[in-house]
Amino acid sequence: MRQDGVVLPVEKVLPAVEGALRDAGAAVLVAPPGAGKTTVVPLALMERVPGRIVVAEPRRIAARAAARRMAGLLGDRVGGRVGYAVRGDRRVSAATRVEVVTTGVLVRRLQRDPDLPGTGAVILDECHERQLESDLALAFCVDVRATLRPDLWLLATSATADAAALARALGTGEVVVADEASHPVDVVWAPPPGPVDAPHGLRVDPRLLDHVAATVRRARGEHDGDVLVFLPGAGEIAAVASRLGEAAVLTLHGRQDAASQDAVLRPGTAGRRVVLASAVAESSLTVPGVRVVVDAGLSRVPRTDHARGLGMLVTVPVSRSTADQRAGRAGREAPGVVYRCWSPAQHDRLPAQPEPEIAAADLTGFALDLACWGDPDGAGLALPDRPPAGAMRAATQTLRALGAVEDGGRVTARGRAIAAVGAHPRLARALLDGAPAVGADRAAQVVALLTEQTPGEDLVAAWRRQRSSADHHWTTEVRRLRAEAGDWPKTELPDDLAAGLVVGLAYPERLARARQPGGTAYLMAGGTAANLAPGSALAGAAWLAIAAADRDPGRPAARIRVAAAIDEATARVAGADQLARGQEVAWSGGDVVARAFERLGAVTLVERPLRDPDRDALDRALLEGLRREGLTLLRWDRDARALRERLAFCRHALGVPWPDMSDDALLGTAEQWLGPELHAARRRADLERADVATALRRLLPWPQAAALDRVAPERLLVPGGSRLRVDYADPQAPVLALRVQEAFGWREAPVIADGRVPVLLHLLSPARRPVAVTSDLASFWRTGYPRVRAELRGRYPRHAWPEDPTATR
Repeated sequence: MRQDGVVLPVEKVLPAVEGALRDAGAAVLVAPPGAGKTTVVPLALMERVPGRIVVAEPRRIAARAAARRMAGLLGDRVGGRVGYAVRGDRRVSAATRVEVVTTGVLVRRLQRDPDLPGTGAVILDECHERQLESDLALAFCVDVRATLRPDLWLLATSATADAAALARALGTGEVVVADEASHPVDVVWAPPPGPVDAPHGLRVDPRLLDHVAATVRRARGEHDGDVLVFLPGAGEIAAVASRLGEAAVLTLHGRQDAASQDAVLRPGTAGRRVVLASAVAESSLTVPGVRVVVDAGLSRVPRTDHARGLGMLVTVPVSRSTADQRAGRAGREAPGVVYRCWSPAQHDRLPAQPEPEIAAADLTGFALDLACWGDPDGAGLALPDRPPAGAMRAATQTLRALGAVEDGGRVTARGRAIAAVGAHPRLARALLDGAPAVGADRAAQVVALLTEQTPGEDLVAAWRRQRSSADHHWTTEVRRLRAEAGDWPKTELPDDLAAGLVVGLAYPERLARARQPGGTAYLMAGGTAANLAPGSALAGAAWLAIAAADRDPGRPAARIRVAAAIDEATARVAGADQLARGQEVAWSGGDVVARAFERLGAVTLVERPLRDPDRDALDRALLEGLRREGLTLLRWDRDARALRERLAFCRHALGVPWPDMSDDALLGTAEQWLGPELHAARRRADLERADVATALRRLLPWPQAAALDRVAPERLLVPGGSRLRVDYADPQAPVLALRVQEAFGWREAPVIADGRVPVLLHLLSPARRPVAVTSDLASFWRTGYPRVRAELRGRYPRHAWPEDPTATR
C-alpha cells in the first residue's frame, strides 16, 4: 500500500508480522502514528487469513474512518470487501473480508459466540488507550485462543504501549516494531506567558484557553496546512471556538452526531481549516490536510466515588505517550509541527503512560461482562491489570441489587438480559423495568439520551429538544433500545415523571428530596447531600431524580449535573427496593429518640413518636448515649464522687477483686452496675436523676462490700474526738486534713488498707492554713513541730502548744 508514493513504515515489517502470527498465532505490533498499522496490516492479511478479519477500534469514529480508508484503498465501497459495525450502525455484506468494529461490539460478539465462527483473525488496535472494553476484548480473545480457537490469529497494535507488558498479556514473545515514522514532526514549546492555574475537576483556567487560541493564530501564521487543536472536552472546544471567531473552525468530539464527526474527516474544500478536537482525534484516524497540531496538554478522564456511587470526569495533564500520539497527527500525510502549550521541564514531569481506565472508573459493566463470561473476579483471564478490589466490591454490590448476579458472583438470567441491552447495567435495568411503566418508546428515548450525551441540568428540557431535533445517531440508538425494551405502549404518566422514573430506576440511590421548600439543597437516598446550581430551573422541586452528580474532594455536597423533577409517589415507585418501614429507638441529638418511620434510603418520609417503645431497645439506646457522652451524663453528687474515689483507692492498693473505677471500665460494665436505673429510665433526664452511689455498690462482691469501711474508711477518728473525712481523690495518697492540735496524741500517722497505706496528713494552723504535709508524723514531731510551735504560739496564744504533743490528749 502507498499513499502519495510514500512507502509506509508498516509495509517494511509486514513479512515479520505475518511470520510471527503464523509461528505463534499471537503477536504485538508497535508502530508510530501514521505508520499504516490500522489500514495496511488488515488488507495485507486479507489474502492470507481464511475467514473474516475483525479489526477492533476503541471509538466509533475511528472504526468508521478506518473502514472508509481501507475501502478507498481497494477502490471499493464501504460494505463490500471492507465494512464496519458500531452500535446502531452496521455496513457489511457476504463479500466483507475485513470488518472494523468497536471494542464494545467485539465484546458483545464474544459473549454471544465465543468461538467467533467465520473469523480467522482479530486485530486489537490502539491498545495503549487501555479502555475497559479494550482490556476485556484482549482478555476474552486470549481465553478463546487458549480454549476454543487455537487457530485464531490475534494481533495487538499500538503506537505507544508497553510492548513487553502487552506481549505478556497475549502470552507471546512475538513483538514486531516499526520504529520509523512516516514523516518527521517538529516540536515547538509554547508555554503560556504568565501563570495559569492547574485544572480542578472540570474547570480549566480561561487564561490557558486564551493562550491556546493565541497559539492557533501563531501556528497559522508560521505554517501551512490545517491545524488540529487538542482540548479536553466539548466545553473547552466551544470556548476556544468563540475566541477564534473564524468561519473555517470545525469541531470534533464524542457528543457530536456521526454525520458531523465524519464531515471533519473529509478533505476541506475551501480555505485552511482549524479543527478543535477532543481525545477522539488521538486514535487511528486521519484528519485530512493537517500539518500542524496545537496541544493544550490536558485530557478528561473518569473518576468514581465508589463509597457514594458518584461518577465524574476530571481534567488532568496528558501523559508523555499521549502527547506523542497527538503530535503524530501532524505527520500522517507530510512533515508537520506540534505546538505544545507547556514547557520542556513540565513535559519531563508528565507520567509516561496514561492511567488505565480500570484503575479509577466505574466497574459495574466490566464486572457484569466478567460474570457473563463465567469468571466473576477475572482471576483466570489475561487482563493487563487486575481490577481494584474496592471498585469490584462496589460493582458487585450494584449488580446484586439489580438482580444481575447471585451472591457467589454467578450471572442470573436477568443479568444476561441486562447485558444483552448493550448499555451500562444501570441504564439497561431502567430500560427493561421502565418500559412497562412509561412505554417502550419513552424509556428508550431517555436511556439513549443518558447513554449518548451529557444533557444539560434539566433532563426533561433536553429530552424535548432532542425529540424535535434531526439527530440521526440518537434516533438510531432509540430504535435499537426500543427493540430491546419489548412491546410496551405509552402510559398516561406525564413526560417529566416518566423521565424521572427511568432515571430513578437507574440510580435509585440518587433520588433526592429538598431539604426545605423552594431551596436548592437536597438529600439523596444514598445519604449524600447535593446542590443545584444557583438560578437552576429545577430549583424549588420537592423531589429530583438525579442522573449525574459529582463531588469535589473535600466538599460536603455533590453538584447536581443532570436531573428531572418528580413527586414523592414516583420516588416511591423508582426506589421501592430502598423503602423501609419500622421502629427506631436510638440515641440521637443528645437524648433517646423513639419513633416509627418510613424511609427511602436516607430520606425520611414519615415519622411519628412511639408511645410504648421496646424496653430492650430503650436500654440499648441509653447505653449508647452513655458511651457517646461519657459518665458526665450521670449526676455525680458528693456521695457518688467520694464512693468512686474510695473504690479506686481500694483497687490501687489491693487490686482484684476490688472493681476498676476508670471511665472505660465503668462504661464497659454500665449495664451491670447501672441496670435498675437503666431499666427505669426512658430519656436522658431519667439517667441524670439516678442514684449513682447506690448503683456503684453493685460492683462490690459481698466480702469487699463488708470490708469497705475498714479498708477505706470514709472518716477517721482523731485524738481530739472528731471524725474527719478522708480525701481519696489521689488513689495513691489518701489525704486527711486536720489542725495540728487535732493530731496531738498521735505518735504515728494512721494507716489504712489493712495496714498497707499511711494516710498523708495535711497539718493546718488554727486558721486552717497549711503548715506541713507528712505521712511520717513521728519525724514531724521531732523536727518540724518545734519550728511550727515557735512561729505560731505567739500568733495563736489561746491554742495549746505543748512541748511534747504525743503526750497530750
